[in-house]
Amino acid sequence: MLYPKKVKHRKWHKGRSKGIDRRGTKLTFGSFGLKSLESKWITSRQIEAGRRAIIRYLKKGGKLWIRIFPQKPITHKGTEVPMGGGKGSVDHYVFPIRPGRIIFELEGIKMEQAKEALKRAGDKLPIKTKFVQR
Repeated sequence: MLYPKKVKHRKWHKGRSKGIDRRGTKLTFGSFGLKSLESKWITSRQIEAGRRAIIRYLKKGGKLWIRIFPQKPITHKGTEVPMGGGKGSVDHYVFPIRPGRIIFELEGIKMEQAKEALKRAGDKLPIKTKFVQR
């Protein structure tokens, strides 16, 4: 699974995701892509599940790019821990996605194959997605 090797700050504020994305909205590497239509936190596990779904469907053909990276740490306190005592320890990492962001890109396969592979990956994600092509 994806997670950062080193971070400047171990624990982050929660933050708010609003508006549409300005960066990462166009296909840069491949001919086909999966674009987000909603705002949500996507965990590194969900990204990995989508990647595996694409790789399993394509077997050996095509090239895949993952355009997002989970670098936001999410903390979690243990069960039955009383109020107070500070912020919990880092539990996992997420990518706060906004509408318009390209998540995966594919190259070197037919359009029908790309559509099906990206649909399977989109089923693994907690947001609505859309197939786009160059």
